[in-house]
Amino acid sequence: MTRRKMLLMTGGATVLGLAALVGFADQNAIFANDDDDEGQEKLIKLLDTSKINLQQGLAASEQQGQPISAKFEVDEGKLQLSVYTAKDGKFSEVLVDYTNGKVMKAEPITEGDDLAAAKSQSATMAKAKTTLKDAVDKAAAQSAKIRVVSAAPSLKDGRPVVSIAFLDGEQMKTVQQPLD
Repeated sequence: MTRRKMLLMTGGATVLGLAALVGFADQNAIFANDDDDEGQEKLIKLLDTSKINLQQGLAASEQQGQPISAKFEVDEGKLQLSVYTAKDGKFSEVLVDYTNGKVMKAEPITEGDDLAAAKSQSATMAKAKTTLKDAVDKAAAQSAKIRVVSAAPSLKDGRPVVSIAFLDGEQMKTVQQPLD
């Protein structure tokens, strides 16, 4: 067998392997989307049990530091309001009781994806000219029937923005709002 044929065979096998891997990844993405849809439906149902809104959770978490992101989420089948805060270069995840608006606990964020997200969000908020709560209040004021579910800041073209997800009736929607 010539060297050229060997290279072609090896290249062909590599292409087939990559195609199989991409197909597997696509299949997993489809399943992940199904799980996300189920999780989103569960979140929508559980939001009705919350007696406070996201803005109240942001205000409550301020005792632990500057709020840099917040979200209602389902954890182990239960509703949870989680707020990331920054204070003196350290980060915490503050869990706010969604029935009374009081801080249940604050845990340090020290590693992994959570730490990377907190650092990025803190850097974005350092460039912001408005607080996360003010941005969420502004978005919520656009309609009396929306319920803010999450707020996560990021940089877009070097400018600080916040992605705000909200429930409008039974539909989840997301808007981006400038923070400068």
